[in-house]
Amino acid sequence: MRRKGLAMDAEDFLSKRPESLLAQLRREDLDRLSVDELGERIATLEAEIARTKAKRDSASAFRSAADSLFKK
Repeated sequence: MRRKGLAMDAEDFLSKRPESLLAQLRREDLDRLSVDELGERIATLEAEIARTKAKRDSASAFRSAADSLFKK
């Protein structure tokens, strides 16, 4: 018998998906950051956006090449 509030079953623990990093970023309190830290955060996020776009473009090009190969 499971006692409420004291422990999770292994199934309960494994079934819960971890929260996404994007959700964590959106909730972060920006008031505690200095102007310099905010600038660093913006630069880091812009670099991550560029990296993500490059990956998307690469995946799209790969998909197009694969589609054209198998259409013949």
